[in-house]
Amino acid sequence: MNLLQALFFPPEQPGGVSSMIPYLQERFRSSRWDMDLFWLPKRIRNKGREEIVFETFDWTVYGESPVVQKYIQTYRDYIWWTKLRMSKQYDLIHAHHPIAGLAMKKIYPEIPLIQTLHSSYERELILNGVIEEGGLEHQFLVSIYRELEHVSDRLMTVSRAFADYLTPYTDHPAGIGIIPNGFDEKRFKPVPHDNSIPQLVTVTRLVPAKGLDILFRACAELKNRGHEYVLHIIGDGPSRGELESLAQELGIYNETIFYGYTLHPEEFMPFFDIFVLPSRAEAFGSVFAEAALSCLALVGTNVGGIPEQIEDGVNGLLVNPDDQTALADALEKVISDPGYRYELSRSAWDKAKSQYSLTRVANELKKIYLQYQPETKG
Repeated sequence: MNLLQALFFPPEQPGGVSSMIPYLQERFRSSRWDMDLFWLPKRIRNKGREEIVFETFDWTVYGESPVVQKYIQTYRDYIWWTKLRMSKQYDLIHAHHPIAGLAMKKIYPEIPLIQTLHSSYERELILNGVIEEGGLEHQFLVSIYRELEHVSDRLMTVSRAFADYLTPYTDHPAGIGIIPNGFDEKRFKPVPHDNSIPQLVTVTRLVPAKGLDILFRACAELKNRGHEYVLHIIGDGPSRGELESLAQELGIYNETIFYGYTLHPEEFMPFFDIFVLPSRAEAFGSVFAEAALSCLALVGTNVGGIPEQIEDGVNGLLVNPDDQTALADALEKVISDPGYRYELSRSAWDKAKSQYSLTRVANELKKIYLQYQPETKG
């Protein structure tokens, strides 16, 4: 069976898709399966000239927005690049970004399309202050969900919370499938270590939606309470300058290390003690599963798909978003009690191994893919 995994970002781009799909390809290497990956290179800009028409709504009513114009042009570019580069025939296409799915269905209308939605672009833009809730851009982006439902043979997402989020924007929400992201167990190996000072780590894009301003204020409270720690920030983004200034302003700059973007954080994540990310929105939160597989104690927020991974007090700690005192209290619990921290981390590791292994996800996907296997002519 010839499969195509249609991505938007290159495989080396950080995120849940890139941490799964390239490794998933290895699990499909056999005489029965042939899987290719396809994506839009960053260098491709303003090449497409395709007329864009959606079947479920008129996008031009939102066309005065620069954000919408950029989205449509990127869609055109993806179509242009696909037509230029694709020649092989496939039995099934599995798309992991709305633009990828729409482009593939436009070019290959007869090939079955499975569309997985991994995140909410509009929520991130709203939380990052780029667009307004209810504005033209928001209306356009949520309209894309119904279009995807219309053109896809199967619509899926990565968490129950995100499936519920999609309910108002789709006609048949009960038909949305859920398969959480999977992670290659071989990449994550817990390492015995003994840090005299607790090591906190977060791995994320530095944008307001991730709540790092709240994390810094919580860490300042910890310092005021007399706790020692080191906070490691792995990732980059437009908020880095503001966050560095905030760390200095709060008096925690000496306890905070900014690494910038790192291609394989899982290689040294096991040497830290506590993973913390106070996101304001998260469709799934792949990095929590990765931290769990590295046997770190987890501290997160009660939003999106995070509570589906973390049961508060059992395999991690949950707090409400934007509550710096509650976050400081949670961090204080795991900093001051190494035994409790170890219990949480072992429980998180057990759950991640059983529920978020790449082997399990590959087996679930194979069952779905085989439903679209073409009949053998004979």
